[in-house]
Amino acid sequence: MNYDDFHRTALSSRRTRISLGLAALATALTLTISGCSKGEAAAAAPPPPQVSVAVVTEAPVTQWDDFNGRVEAVDRVALRPRVSGYIEKVNFREGQEVKRGDVLFVIDARRYQAALAGAQADLARARTTAQLRTTEAARSQKLAAIQAASTEELDQRRAAAAQSRADVLAAQAAVDTAELNMSFTQVRAPISGRAGRALITEGNLVNADGDSVLTTLVSLDKVHVHFDADERSYLRYSALAREGGRPSEQQEGVPVRVGLLGEDGYPHNGIADFVDNSVDRATGTIRVRATLDNADRALTPGLYARVRLQGERKERAIVIDDKAVMTDQDRKFVFVVDAKGTAQRKDVQLGRVEDGQRVVRAGLTPGDRVIVNGTQKVMMPGMPVAATEVPARNAEGGRSVAQAAGAVTP
Repeated sequence: MNYDDFHRTALSSRRTRISLGLAALATALTLTISGCSKGEAAAAAPPPPQVSVAVVTEAPVTQWDDFNGRVEAVDRVALRPRVSGYIEKVNFREGQEVKRGDVLFVIDARRYQAALAGAQADLARARTTAQLRTTEAARSQKLAAIQAASTEELDQRRAAAAQSRADVLAAQAAVDTAELNMSFTQVRAPISGRAGRALITEGNLVNADGDSVLTTLVSLDKVHVHFDADERSYLRYSALAREGGRPSEQQEGVPVRVGLLGEDGYPHNGIADFVDNSVDRATGTIRVRATLDNADRALTPGLYARVRLQGERKERAIVIDDKAVMTDQDRKFVFVVDAKGTAQRKDVQLGRVEDGQRVVRAGLTPGDRVIVNGTQKVMMPGMPVAATEVPARNAEGGRSVAQAAGAVTP
């Protein structure tokens, strides 16, 4: 073997060893990468997300229509004096509740005491004179019977007696007026309720039946809520009342719910018991009045009120928690869990919200398991989920839908 052959053989052997080494390295890298991918895939597979589902069913739902109104007092009085004089005493604390008949203001009564005493003296004088005239008329009648007195004298005595009796009546009326004025010096509350601030205080002069307003009183045990209904609603209510689909405000009264600013929902219940006799031409609305009990004094006259008026009698409908509803542009949908444990999208047509429960007009059927909590964990339809069933609430007051449905005969 010459030198050139030996060199070619050594170089070929070296290339073979390098090729085998590169092949072994490639195999090792392939195995390493494959093992890493499998490990990462195993680590990236999380468990199905936990969600809460509620089984929906039909339940009784009442339709309510929303309006805006104001709380008004059933009775409101601007207290004015009936006699003139100086205010001697204010007997109430501003803003306190008073009872009917409580003395709120005292007017200086000395002038009226003197007038009463004078009227009583005039009455006593008139009675004495009437008694004398009656006696003289009786004596003249006896004398005329034996022709000892003329007929003219008898007539005069009789007329004097009659006039004296009339003077007694006039004097008695004057006494009654003086006593009435005397009682008016004590200004009493004509209704039970809450007093406002004292607009006239001690030492000030007030005039009878004038512009002197002493204070204002508003009743509190019951309140009115006035609101305006549009013509379309009014006509619909009238038709429903004639057809028996809804009670009448004027006859049975219609249930209403009232909520104030800052309150959740409509916690105050009452009855709409009056509708005005004409529609306002300027606004196209008609005034409706509701009456509510106010024993807890939560409703203060003048407050803004959110009013819900019963539109129709109860009907059976599917209701779900409003938090379960999702929005996709202009479409509404919910996620339901199927028999395989996967989340599926269902488009729905919605009605109004009743106490946090959304009425579903179309898209769901009784028995569907709607996801009510954990919807943000569902990334796409068909995703596996771990569902925990919770009771569904009823729009009629917080009971479960299942309970409500079981309590109503289909």
